[in-house]
Amino acid sequence: MNDPIRIAVVGSGYVGLVAAACFAELGYLVTCVDNDLRKIAALQAGDCPIHEEHLPALVHKHLGSNLYFTYDLGDAIHGADAVFIAVGTPPSETGKADLSYVEAVANEIARSITHYTVIVEKSTVPVYTSEWICRVIQRNGVPRNLFDVVSNPEFLREGTAVRDFLHPDRIVIGADHARPLAVLSKIYEPLTKGTYYGTLNAIEGPHSPDQPPPLVSTSTKSAEIIKHASNAFLALKISFINSVANLCEATHADISQVARGMGLDSRIGPKFLQPGIGYGGSCFPKDVAAFRHIAEQLGIDFSLLTEVERINTGQKRRFIGKLRSVLWTLRGKRIGVLGLAFKGGTDDIRESPAIDIVRQLIAEGCSVQAFDPAAMARTAEALPEMSRLRYTADEYAAAQNADAVLILTDWTEFGNLDLQRLKTTMRCSIIVDGRNLYDPDVMRTSGITYVSVGRPIVDFIEEPVPLARLA
Repeated sequence: MNDPIRIAVVGSGYVGLVAAACFAELGYLVTCVDNDLRKIAALQAGDCPIHEEHLPALVHKHLGSNLYFTYDLGDAIHGADAVFIAVGTPPSETGKADLSYVEAVANEIARSITHYTVIVEKSTVPVYTSEWICRVIQRNGVPRNLFDVVSNPEFLREGTAVRDFLHPDRIVIGADHARPLAVLSKIYEPLTKGTYYGTLNAIEGPHSPDQPPPLVSTSTKSAEIIKHASNAFLALKISFINSVANLCEATHADISQVARGMGLDSRIGPKFLQPGIGYGGSCFPKDVAAFRHIAEQLGIDFSLLTEVERINTGQKRRFIGKLRSVLWTLRGKRIGVLGLAFKGGTDDIRESPAIDIVRQLIAEGCSVQAFDPAAMARTAEALPEMSRLRYTADEYAAAQNADAVLILTDWTEFGNLDLQRLKTTMRCSIIVDGRNLYDPDVMRTSGITYVSVGRPIVDFIEEPVPLARLA
C-alpha cells in the first residue's frame, strides 16, 4: 500500500461517477468504466451528463491527471487495488433487485484479475450478494487468495451527492477479513483522519481536520442490510408524516406545527418530517421493494413496508383530489406545473411523483404547461408523445392563463416567486403546493387561494361582479 492507490469504478451513473470524481479528489488514480460508448466519449471530452453540484467541476479538475474514463473493463482493472461495482440493480415486478449487471461485472472482473484485488459492492444490493460475487469469481477459476469482496454502501442524496461523499455521516465498511478492511480503511483515510479537510480548495461541509467522520466496521452481511434498512426507515418516516398530515387536514390542525413539535425531540429529529406528495427517485422506491422482497423470501413478516408503499402511492392520488376540490372538474383545465424532478437540485425524474401527477392530469383531460430548472429534457425523453404537455421558459410562463399552478418539486426558486406577478399571469389565482414552500398567511395577504399539505386551506374568492354591471 506504499505505492499510489489505483481504483477502478465500474458504472458511471450517479453513484459511480460521483465516487470516481471524489476518489480522484482524494488524490487517487481512478479509472471509471462504462459500456455506454456515447457516455464515455462525452466524459472523455469533459462533458458531465448529470446535474449535480460540484460534480462537473471535479470532473474537469481531475480529467486526464488522475481521472480517466474507458469502456475497457479489463484495462481498468489491470493494476487496480480496489474495484468498486456501481452498476444498476433495477427492480423486477415483484420488487426483487435484478443483479444480472452485478453478476456480469463479477464475471468480467474474474477474467481480468492478475494480482490481489479488493472487490467492493458500491451498488445497493440485497444481503448475501457478496457471497454470490465470491462464488461467481471462484467459478471462473480465480484462486480465493487473489481477491476479497467487501460491502461499502453509499449514502448519497441527489443534489448534494459530492458533499455527502466527502462529508459523510459515516463510512461503513463490511469486511469479513482484516486484509480487505485495511485496504478500504487506507482508501478512506484522508476523510477519517481529516487530512482532506485541511487541503486547499477542499469541498466545504460539516467535517474538519478536528472533526472527521467515523468509520464503521461490520461484517459484509451487516453492511448490506444497513443500506437497505436506512433507506426503508427514511421512506417510512416520510410516509408516517404524510399520514399525520392527512390527519391534520381532517381535524383542521397544522402539520407544520405538529412536525416542529415532534422534531424537537432529539429521539425523532426534524429531518424527513416534511409532508408532501410522496417519496421518489432511484433509491427509496427500489430499495423499499427490494428490502420487502428479501424479508418475504426469508419468511420474515415485514408487512410494515407494504403499508409504506401503499401510503406513498395514495399520497399522489390525494394530491389530485386537492386540485379537484378547488377546480371542481379537471377536463379542459389548463394547469401550470412547477417541478418535474423528484426533488430539487437534480434532473433525475426516476419514480418522480411529479411525473406521475402530470400523467394523471393529462389522462383527466387537462393541458399542462410545465417548468423545471433542470429536468425538462429528461421529461421530454420519458413523455415524448404527450400533445397536451408543453414546456416553458420559466415559472411565470408556466402560469400563463392557468386555472391553477401546482408546485411539485422543492426547488429553492419555487419558494421565492413574485406572487403578485404570478397572480396577474394566471387565469385563476389558485396555487396547490405539494411541497409546503409558502406560509399560508403570506398567501392570505396576497389574495391567492392556497392549498397545501396538512394545513388549512387559504380560500380567497374575489367578490362577484354585480349583476347590474353585466346588463
